[in-house]
Amino acid sequence: MYQDFQAELAWARLHMPRTRQAIAQMPDLTGIKLACNMHLDLKMAPLVEGLLSRGCDIFLTTCNPTTVQDDVVSYLAEKGAQSHAWRDMTNTDWSASFDEALAWGPTHLCEMGADLTTRFHENVSKGRSIPRIVASLEATGSGINRLNGMSPEYPIFNWDDLPVKEGLHNRHMVGLSAWQTFFQTTHLTLHEKVVVVIGYGLVGQGVAASAKAFGAQVQVAERDPARALQAKYDGWPVVDLGDAAPYADVIATATGAYSVVSDKHLNTMKDGVFVLNVGHVAQEIDVSYLKQHAQHSEPMPYVNAYKLNGKTIYLLADGSMFNLTAGYGDSLNAFDVTLAVMAKGIGYIVSEGDHSKKGVHLLPESAWKAALAL
Repeated sequence: MYQDFQAELAWARLHMPRTRQAIAQMPDLTGIKLACNMHLDLKMAPLVEGLLSRGCDIFLTTCNPTTVQDDVVSYLAEKGAQSHAWRDMTNTDWSASFDEALAWGPTHLCEMGADLTTRFHENVSKGRSIPRIVASLEATGSGINRLNGMSPEYPIFNWDDLPVKEGLHNRHMVGLSAWQTFFQTTHLTLHEKVVVVIGYGLVGQGVAASAKAFGAQVQVAERDPARALQAKYDGWPVVDLGDAAPYADVIATATGAYSVVSDKHLNTMKDGVFVLNVGHVAQEIDVSYLKQHAQHSEPMPYVNAYKLNGKTIYLLADGSMFNLTAGYGDSLNAFDVTLAVMAKGIGYIVSEGDHSKKGVHLLPESAWKAALAL
């Protein structure tokens, strides 16, 4: 298994030239203590090992326990990173990882979901001893939403809203990788299937477009009037989820919000429906209701069958981020762009964090644009 991992890692490095270039251009990071809260899959390894090679001290936590690859964490620990993360860790262990990362005394944060920043400010409000954070990066829309209304004690640079992140990863790769994972996991295609996509942000747009390309009959459920109108202008039938739940063959959540699919929706779904989530948070679907009220089996890996009211609901990856829990997520060449921008962002907060104002700021173009060139 370890030998296979080394071969995969070598393949990833080979096909991520922008990331290699961005790391080579980074300053000396000796004295920098970077706490990373992110997906710990194969594609992250070239970045983390590169940062370690530049002298950076790193503490790894995860933004999603279901997407952790334990061989990646073990390899990076051998390289010198500290960590408190493993696949399917309990919520108690996951919560403890945030406290452990902050107790380690990071100077900078690199996040996907703002868990460390949230815990930091909870500690501030309780008068607890806290480290001095110079600056942070945030990579997700759900993380930026959590920061709304917060008054951060340090500058946080948002790179989720950069055109290259929105237009490439959010708009194209999530949807494409989600349906590729669907085919691999279920051995089914989307032909003759009604697919209801919940949420019409950039991720939802990509999920809808990819589903259509793969033969689905696509409908969109969107509460926001402006996005619903955009979906109509893009040619999608816009439906109410409560009306669509009884006839949809596949339901995909792409909102990054909590409790989007409720017990009411689950009770009205048709027999044999597939439900999956590609949003950042695992709580878009009321999985706890299914676990409490339905009989569970797993006919195929990552296909969780729940018998509810005489009907079977197939919840893929148990409601976790499907494309990265059951699949590989973005392609290496696409994620190479994302990772190179991330590396440039880390370089920016290290060099400019001390000179920046507290609060949430968009990562400036001067910090990341060079990452696109080869």
